[in-house]
Amino acid sequence: MDAVDATMEKLRAQCLSRGASGIQSLARFFRRMDRDRSRSLDAAELQRGLAELGLVLDTAEAQGVCRRWDRDGSGTLDLEEFLRALRPPMSQVREAVITAAFAKLDRSGDGVVTVDDLRGVYSGRAHPRVRSGEWTEEEVTLAEFQDYYSGVSASVDTDEEFVAMMTSAWRL
Repeated sequence: MDAVDATMEKLRAQCLSRGASGIQSLARFFRRMDRDRSRSLDAAELQRGLAELGLVLDTAEAQGVCRRWDRDGSGTLDLEEFLRALRPPMSQVREAVITAAFAKLDRSGDGVVTVDDLRGVYSGRAHPRVRSGEWTEEEVTLAEFQDYYSGVSASVDTDEEFVAMMTSAWRL
């Protein structure tokens, strides 16, 4: 494990010690630290914010964390990138139920859920992201589906609760 991974593990442990709300409260904290309202943190903002939480990083460590988790190449770390990095790994049980839900939706079996796959299986009219026009994707891959549910998983304490939620939501 390198220094950046060790730093992230320390921060993840600190968040998880606060329960499921730890990562959510950290998100609120980082929004407050985003002084210029750019919705992203540079290494200096990250360093200051983590120091307030008691996790002191030197400049090189803060820059390393930003580089490691900067998925879009912007040179800064947006909150989604940072929160994604903090998510604990999912158990095999959670991964299996997510894969089962995806397989149910992927009627063509091609590894991509399209609008055609969903016709007759799922009505999204009541979904708030569909009503608002926020959801514009025409297809979703298994990786994207897993990434979404990884975020959901971080706020569910037990495998049993997560499986029950997924089973009910997707009628597995």
